[in-house]
Amino acid sequence: MTTKKIILFAIVIAILCGASYGYKEYTRKVKDLSKVKAQVQISAEDLITSFEKNETTANGMYLDKVIAVKGRIKSVEKDDKGHYAVVLGKETSMSSVRCSMDSTHHDEVASLPAGTFITIKGACTGFNTDELLGSDVILNRCVAEK
Repeated sequence: MTTKKIILFAIVIAILCGASYGYKEYTRKVKDLSKVKAQVQISAEDLITSFEKNETTANGMYLDKVIAVKGRIKSVEKDDKGHYAVVLGKETSMSSVRCSMDSTHHDEVASLPAGTFITIKGACTGFNTDELLGSDVILNRCVAEK
């Protein structure tokens, strides 16, 4: 009878540990990038050029890394859900770096005018290219560096 109790106790402990881990993962918050050191620092123009020249090499260098991008603001856009995106790059170019701002840091960029020089830190998540609309390097969870 004691062997059955030990096995039952072990099963209950395993279930509780699994449930605890699952709950922690389910309620986990995304790390605020304002406290994370950028792995790469680069200008917006150099980042765009790198992806346009060789997307495969650029993916290896920047994809899924926290990078700090310096450049001039082309525009600050607000979508219908209230999320902000800062578009960096040359005014004369169709290509840009699109920085989707972290929702807790909207106030930092909401009123910035076009032409302002800024450094934005974010996680590089990809590159979109279109012959008619230009190319976009995509950064997510962005924060303005001070």
